[in-house]
This record gives sequence, C-alpha cells and structure tokens, in this order.
Amino acid sequence: MKIIITGATKGIGRAIAQKFAAEGFDLAICSRNNDDLKIFKKELLAANPNIEVLTKVADVRKKTQVLAFAQHIKKHWKEVDILVNNAGLFIPGEISKEDDGALEQMIETNLYSAYHLTRALLPVMLKKGSGHIFNMCSIASLIAYPNGGSYSISKFALLGFSKVLREEMKSKGIKVTSIMPGATWSNSWAGVDLPESRLMQANDIAIAVWGAWQMSPSAVVEDIVIRPQLGDL
Repeated sequence: MKIIITGATKGIGRAIAQKFAAEGFDLAICSRNNDDLKIFKKELLAANPNIEVLTKVADVRKKTQVLAFAQHIKKHWKEVDILVNNAGLFIPGEISKEDDGALEQMIETNLYSAYHLTRALLPVMLKKGSGHIFNMCSIASLIAYPNGGSYSISKFALLGFSKVLREEMKSKGIKVTSIMPGATWSNSWAGVDLPESRLMQANDIAIAVWGAWQMSPSAVVEDIVIRPQLGDL
C-alpha cells in the first residue's frame, strides 16, 4: 500500500507518516528542506526497514514543483492508495491589517497545492477505481475567529474544494475526507505558554486518519472535526 503526504516532516504530517509507515505503507513525502527530508527518511527506514520512502524537495506554493513531485511519484509507482494534502501555512492577522500578499501566500499553500497535486494524481486512482484523499482543513474552515484573516479564507476554500471533490468522486470508488483539527501541537504553536494538555497531539490526528482509512469500501467518513477536550482556544 502506498501513501503520499505533503508537508510530512513536521507536525501532523510527520505523525501521519510515522503511523502509516508503522503499518507497512510505502511513503512519498515532500518538504522545502532537503536536510529535513533526509533525516526523516533515515528515521522512518530505521524503524520500518521493509518500506519504501520516496522524497522530493518541493515548495508547494509553486505549481511547477507540485507537478514535479507528482511526476516523481508516477515515475516510481503505478498505483497510489492514499493522498494526504497536509501542507499548510498560517500567518495570523486581520484582513484590514495583515501584510499585502498574505492572502496569496496562504491560498497558494493551503488550497492551490492540494488542487494541483490532486488533479495530477487522480488519473492513477481513477484507473484503479479506488483510493482515498484526505484534505487537511481546519476548525478555521468552519468558523471565523479573531486574527484568523486570510488563513481562514484559505481554509474555507479548501473545505469547499474537498466537498466538491467528494461529490465528483463518490461514484468512482474514490473516498474524500475533510479533516478539521482544532489547536494541535506543531511549529505554529511553538513557544506558546500553555500546558501540554490544552492542545491536541499530532498523533491524535494521525489516529483519526488511520481509522477513516480502515473502513470498508462501502463506507466513507466525509468530515472529521477534532477539538481539544477543553474546546477551542
């Protein structure tokens, strides 16, 4: 079985990669930092020596690099089982005050990357007549919140993309799941003075993804909303 994960060297993407590697999946992962990819690949293979790990440096804001990642995968693999569009960017701010270009940066990272990679890989899944696409949306896809600004706009858009894709793929054997995590420990929350228990662990999201994947072909989890036990921050 084979899984593709964008933004896989940190946070939620890293936890998903570790979970599926432990279950025997071959992985294709990308990151902007080649050193991070090399180190993570070494760790994954040390813990799971029987899997294959494909890596590719890619800035997912750039369509050409997203398509190059897809081509790299198709060159090595004839089939794909799971695509996790996880790469994301969070720049806090209010619409009226955020820096010029913030919307473009987050739309390119949070929406366009998923759109272009999905379109590039869908023919592989359609040929097989099966597959599962997970889109890493956010609680910010459901509600606006202070200082969310263009981040929330981009995540609302990603949820819209995911909903449309679900409708288009339901008769073709391909599942689509939108994941809406609340506050989860990752680089975005580094240095925040809060008890560890106040935010979710990245592995909590990985467990949810694994559970959704485990279902029979006749069932799909369309939406996963996960919040910290004490609620949103």
